[in-house]
Amino acid sequence: MEDKYPWLIRKVKQITGIDLESYKRPQMERRINSFINVRGMRTYEECVRELTENEDFRRKFIDHLTINVSEFFRNPSQWKVLADEVVPLLLKERGRIKAWSAGCSTGEEPYTLAMLLMEIAPGRFDNIMATDIDKQVLAKAQAGVYGSRSVSGLTPAQIKKYFNQQNETYTIKDEVKRNVTYKQHDLLKDPFPGSCDLILCRNVVIYFTEEAKTVLYERFYQSLRRGGVLFIGSTEQIFQAREIGLQSLATFFYQKL
Repeated sequence: MEDKYPWLIRKVKQITGIDLESYKRPQMERRINSFINVRGMRTYEECVRELTENEDFRRKFIDHLTINVSEFFRNPSQWKVLADEVVPLLLKERGRIKAWSAGCSTGEEPYTLAMLLMEIAPGRFDNIMATDIDKQVLAKAQAGVYGSRSVSGLTPAQIKKYFNQQNETYTIKDEVKRNVTYKQHDLLKDPFPGSCDLILCRNVVIYFTEEAKTVLYERFYQSLRRGGVLFIGSTEQIFQAREIGLQSLATFFYQKL
């Protein structure tokens, strides 16, 4: 039987601009198959036809493939390391922090970083750049409206300070919003910013092939200034860190040598 998956991902790239070649096949193939099966489709040809002709289908397809699960202060012990060890180190070296949240999804991560820096480094950080490939999640991030699940890790004091609450709806206050700028960006093909002090890319590269991971980590290295820090996800580890030019600063934190 002919393997249609390579044909499908070529078509997806032509139609959406998203290159699935660099994503791990087993996970991505399962996600695609589950999406089209739920919609009663039998073939990839049907999927491609809908992607070509149906804008609503295309938007839902992209949203399904780009994994967007987040919450504020996700893995709190890691944010404590960032606050207690990493940020003071960065401020000592340069006095001001330029940060990038790569693969920011619906905004919980960059807004968490903004809250943290507003607390411990007020006036000592640049506007946080937050990027994602998915326009739909960026729109949600810019709106800054969340449900109770997203804020479950916050204290009542944090919620009161940083959100306007109406029943089970929580809207980020403008003083937090104005510290973050959102932009569409494809990690696999778009230019990276330079001279970053801190890059957060958490639970994103796990979906890429080993070859794509290596390229991304090398590009993150180039994007950091000397002494800058890369903060990765709790399911990730950079095995070739030394070869790239990074050293482990703490678990999930790597510093550019």
